Amino acid sequence: MISNELPGEPSLLIFDEIHKYKKWKTLIKGIYDIYKQKYKIIVIGSARLNIFRKGGDSLQGRYHYYTLHPFSLAEFENIRNNFQPFEELNFSKSFFKPSLETLLKFGGFPEPLLSQDDKILRRWHNEKLERLFKEDIRDVENIKDINSMKLLGDLLPSRASSPLSINNLSEDLQVSHRAITNWLNILEVFYYMFRVYPYSSKKIRPIKKEPNLYLIDWSEIEDEGARFENMITSQLLKFVQFLYEIEGYKADLYYLRNVDKKEVDFLVTINSKPWFSVETKMSDKTPSPNITYFKERLKIPFNYQVIKEDNIEIVKDDIRVISAGKFLSGLV
Repeated sequence: MISNELPGEPSLLIFDEIHKYKKWKTLIKGIYDIYKQKYKIIVIGSARLNIFRKGGDSLQGRYHYYTLHPFSLAEFENIRNNFQPFEELNFSKSFFKPSLETLLKFGGFPEPLLSQDDKILRRWHNEKLERLFKEDIRDVENIKDINSMKLLGDLLPSRASSPLSINNLSEDLQVSHRAITNWLNILEVFYYMFRVYPYSSKKIRPIKKEPNLYLIDWSEIEDEGARFENMITSQLLKFVQFLYEIEGYKADLYYLRNVDKKEVDFLVTINSKPWFSVETKMSDKTPSPNITYFKERLKIPFNYQVIKEDNIEIVKDDIRVISAGKFLSGLV
């Protein structure tokens, strides 16, 4: 392709890891500007492509950027849904317990998920972290203390599904607040972790609180409750990014907490307006009073308490208590 040889017939051109070629943007821009009526172009690559695409605007207006997420339950079960903001989600009649348990244990990345082998899962964790720190990050970022940054990565699974305190991490690792902040930003750019921030509204007297931390690969988390919450979060993130990148809606994912320490795990919004809230529980079928509190003050149309226990679907006080497998079947 670099020798300027193209197919004679109209076709789909797929470029994988082309950002490793120094003049990749100029190459793609040239092909698009001359042959945009003849060829469809897809550029795929690692997290590094997300970094390199921000270095200049030579492709501005010529592409759409899509985030490739791990498998979700709906995708694993080949379920396709249509969504209309501020309308009720459509759930399957099934509860998908086997698929839920498989995803919860092996995560959503193809290698461990499709193999469903404990040895492969362990090797996946080890090799993924080694490549992330010793290859991907080192190739792009000038990190002087890469070993301390790797220690940070080792700590994060035990902090997942909880508030992210940079001060605590700084004390534990004996490095500066600035270094921890920089490393976390890098890990987020490389799709190792992500943060969910509190929703702000005067109606609920919100507090300024640190974001909650979650991992892209929830299978690294040992605590089952934290892993379950992280899995739900990851699939909600995939949902809102689908709505933003594919459908063009300004969708966001938050959590709810106020000065009285009332808290609900998640809130999905469109144009900053509440659409539905989600509280996760392992087995508690009694709706949390915090859901009602925020539902009434923010006028949230739909509210769910999502539990790991199978074969549950009830409505009480206008709150839908639903098994996780069935709830996730309503997403993407």
